[in-house]
Amino acid sequence: MSKKPILILQMQRMGDLILSYPLMLWLARRHPGHPIFVAAEKTFYEPLMKLSPPATYFPWAGTGVLKQHEYALIINLSIQEKAAVLAGQLQAEEKLGQVQAADGSRFVHGNWQLYRTSLVKNNLFNRYHWAELNGLDAIPFTDISATRFSPPRVLSDSNKVGLFLGASDAAKRPSATFWAALVDELHGRNLRPVLFGGPKEKDLGAEVARLAKGPALNLCGTLDLSEFSAVGQTLALFITPDTGPMHLAAWTGLKCLNLSMGNVNPWETGPVSPGHFVLRADLECAKGCWQCTQDSLLCHDPFKPGRIAALAARMAASSDSGKLAKMDLPGLTLFQTGKSDTGLYQLKRLDRQPPDQERYASRFWQAYFGHLFGLWPEGKAVAAWDDLARNCPEAAESLLRHLPEMTRQFKHGLLSGSLLDTTFWTDSPVLVKPLTGYVHMYLENSDYARTAWVRALKLLERLAAFCR
Repeated sequence: MSKKPILILQMQRMGDLILSYPLMLWLARRHPGHPIFVAAEKTFYEPLMKLSPPATYFPWAGTGVLKQHEYALIINLSIQEKAAVLAGQLQAEEKLGQVQAADGSRFVHGNWQLYRTSLVKNNLFNRYHWAELNGLDAIPFTDISATRFSPPRVLSDSNKVGLFLGASDAAKRPSATFWAALVDELHGRNLRPVLFGGPKEKDLGAEVARLAKGPALNLCGTLDLSEFSAVGQTLALFITPDTGPMHLAAWTGLKCLNLSMGNVNPWETGPVSPGHFVLRADLECAKGCWQCTQDSLLCHDPFKPGRIAALAARMAASSDSGKLAKMDLPGLTLFQTGKSDTGLYQLKRLDRQPPDQERYASRFWQAYFGHLFGLWPEGKAVAAWDDLARNCPEAAESLLRHLPEMTRQFKHGLLSGSLLDTTFWTDSPVLVKPLTGYVHMYLENSDYARTAWVRALKLLERLAAFCR
């Protein structure tokens, strides 16, 4: 081994592992000759080996072998403590992500990795996809923005539509009654539904097949992931909640319709390659949902089997977004995945609704942090603020009114090492939480050192300069 390896620690679920695939490709292109090592859960990586970019995988039991190497770079994408401990034990020229020292202290290395930690219960305005956040600290932005993926296949001679029934959380998937009704609606449009799911979905698959009036091939619990990928090559469309199999389907070129419901944010975890579709309830509580606070799952209500089947019939035959945009989908918003003019992930709304406050604010905060961490000149952030102020003056004024309080709190921190009022973090207006949330994480990550308070004030000054 002539060059030091690069190690990725990805101890999360299958979907998280697949969203690490672009990072593996970027690293291999940017660092030719450096072996790519990946520590992951064997149950997830082993059946995906044929589909993964070139890498050497290690199970958690193989960490002893990992300790025999010195690394050019370690990127810890896991939130698990054991991954942070391992990152601290290994020798590397550079480390990114959570790293735990021998004394138990834990710090996050990398601007974008720290930004990601600030999104916990605070992701309403985030517009950076997880796959991009995996790489932004380690890969030049020009490499990421220039990346192009092949569009999903169009199988005009296939009328088979796959339905993946399960999800990691029941709130993220439709009910058995919905799936059964969708099976019948698809039959009415001359489409052949095929039920998919892992071993945990065997009972759900059986219930859906029992409730449906028409036949449906039930493959729940019968296929491993490589077999699922092979069968997916015969499908015209794959209808799925936000799941690991959705990411696998998208990675292999199977056109996806993501029924995005529950506590997920499709801007962060939607199908990463262009040309797929995301359908989400057009509700305020569905935007940036981290944990449902309603008495019932209101975001499920607009998903009607007949509407989904009509949409699926058009998608199976074509990917013409113009035709799809003309469909009447009450209570729902249809997006198509793609890339923005910055080269970053984008969900393009397929309707004629003008941008609202959330969309303008999201664009501003994306531009602010992109400039802050060196992706583009400040002009992009200034222009995004001007758009927000011109189109949503009350929202802009709300942010401006909070600047003096932020200044007062941060100056007190500079002098004393703590805020005047610890409720400041939770009581800040929603529109400024992207900055206060990041500053909170930054101060914690810096042990509330005086230099960290100085930087907090500089970030605030930068914001004020954009808002003039």
